[in-house]
Amino acid sequence: MDTTDGLSAPSPPSRLPAALAMSCHPGPVVAVTVLVTALTVGSGPAGPRWILVPAAVLAGQLSVGWCNDAYDAPRDVAASRCGKPVARGAVSSRSVWGAALSALGLCVVLSATCGTAAGTAHLLGVLGAWAYNLRLKATVLSWLPYVTGFGSLPFLVALSLPGHPWPAWWAVVAAALLGLAAHLGDVLPDIEEDLRAGVRGLPQRLGPARTRLLLPLPLVAATAVLLLGPAVPGGWAAVLLGPVALLAAAVCARAAKGFDGQETGRRRKAALAGTVAVAAVDVALLVARGADLTR
Repeated sequence: MDTTDGLSAPSPPSRLPAALAMSCHPGPVVAVTVLVTALTVGSGPAGPRWILVPAAVLAGQLSVGWCNDAYDAPRDVAASRCGKPVARGAVSSRSVWGAALSALGLCVVLSATCGTAAGTAHLLGVLGAWAYNLRLKATVLSWLPYVTGFGSLPFLVALSLPGHPWPAWWAVVAAALLGLAAHLGDVLPDIEEDLRAGVRGLPQRLGPARTRLLLPLPLVAATAVLLLGPAVPGGWAAVLLGPVALLAAAVCARAAKGFDGQETGRRRKAALAGTVAVAAVDVALLVARGADLTR
């Protein structure tokens, strides 16, 4: 198959849904949507917002994922990245652009139903993610859309509550730190390929080894904020999960010990394991503190 056809050739109708599903970056889409759903349910009483807020986030994440694949299509084709549906000719970039714009339009409508303030906060985060795809990911400010995008999620959840309260500072800071970690972790596997393509965001400038060692730091900082920031103690969630976070941080530190720019496979795996553990703890802590989101 000539993969260059994927940029414009239409896909057979039977293959289009599956190809589009793979083009939306389903892992991050599902992860962010589930996180926001849990925060929404945990932050207030049952009501339409339990459906509207996650739906708005889902539409926004779909638009961002499709925008990313559509914009990167020429580079993916040139690099023969067969893991990308557009690059292997499973779907045309035109179809992916159409899906991205449709999802963005739906996101605007759903965000508006969550309230003016909540919807505005969410749309600013989504537009920042589009700016990342279209320009900022190749600059030293590549981290900024992730920080502002994740940081906007507590605003969406809190401002959608009756009375439209603002989120607690610790929730915004922790979410922003998780966004920074998400950026480093998302880019890490592709740094070498990005550099060959001329993409020089912050992780690419740092290089894979330094990015891998930097990755646990915002996660450990988020853990500290979630454990120490709220005025109301988190009860058993903090008691049980706090030591796990510290243990995971120790694993990451052990992996970095003696770092000289040439990491061994064992150290890479240890750092990754510790990072995943800290991330899981942070997400669990954030969800456990959902009821305190506006305090």
